[in-house]
Amino acid sequence: MSSHDCIPLPRADQPWVQVDFKDGGEVADQVHLLTLEEIHAINAAIAAGRPLLVRGEPGTGKSQLARAAAKMLGRVFISHVVDSQTESRDLLWSFDAVHRLAEAQLAAALRQEPETVREGLQVARFVQPGPLWWAFDWPGASKQAALSGGEEPTQNDGGVWKNGSVFLLDEIDKAEPEVPNGLLGVLGNRVFTPKGHGQPVRANETLPLVIITTNEERALPDAFLRRCLVLHLQLPQGETDLKKLLMQRGQAHFPQAGQGVLKEAADLLHTHRRLAAEERITPLPGQAEYLDLLRAVLKLGKSQNEQITMLQVVARFTLKKNADPKTLV
Repeated sequence: MSSHDCIPLPRADQPWVQVDFKDGGEVADQVHLLTLEEIHAINAAIAAGRPLLVRGEPGTGKSQLARAAAKMLGRVFISHVVDSQTESRDLLWSFDAVHRLAEAQLAAALRQEPETVREGLQVARFVQPGPLWWAFDWPGASKQAALSGGEEPTQNDGGVWKNGSVFLLDEIDKAEPEVPNGLLGVLGNRVFTPKGHGQPVRANETLPLVIITTNEERALPDAFLRRCLVLHLQLPQGETDLKKLLMQRGQAHFPQAGQGVLKEAADLLHTHRRLAAEERITPLPGQAEYLDLLRAVLKLGKSQNEQITMLQVVARFTLKKNADPKTLV
């Protein structure tokens, strides 16, 4: 396998690979620690030619995983965040009927020649490639985008389409069951035919790596699950392991942070997480809240003592979001 088909494993004494991102992501998305388990799951999905479904509570780095994989593989990165209005066709292509109608009305007003009107109103001129089209066939999608006035997905991490693609379908559990069901054939056969096109779109020889995330808000169809490899991302249950992981990831995101600040923030996170679990409050504060806490106090306090003092203040707003304020620690 080439370097674009497999992520090299870290050394035995190195539990993860640090992936640094360029600008273009969210404020918390500049670093990802790619663990050995994550690398094995990614490589297995590529080898099997199957989508990788990433499960786990919010804030565990599920979305970042896909971008990190794309950078490590040198592939282009395409993403789509699902919402309640998403339809499976949106991931393949979209047709701008309103624009076409406006062009038809303008042509009639200008009394254009019939041949000119037919040419200008070709259905293909109003079809925009969706994210899976880009993932399957970047050159074809680029040609279609030029025809319909679209743009190529921005590549902040230097991915090259000739190396293949990584497609992130984020938060699929927010969609209606029709979306995963509607993707079964496309992901299985790796082919679809857009509106107004006589020729189907097929996946290139280097198959795309499709990474799908879920926060478990809605159960996914069994038929869809059977066609995926599944990676579970969970924070450690034990206090020592949890704090160790948080401090390691905090240090990676904020190299300037002192060990005292990292440890105190980890202590606070663990305490709030334990209390929330006891009170059956969800979502539990996790890695994302820990990083938000650190980011805030590092900007608000100049010295380590000031930052540690600010932790208790800022924790009220970052770690306890759905609880009775009287129970704050």
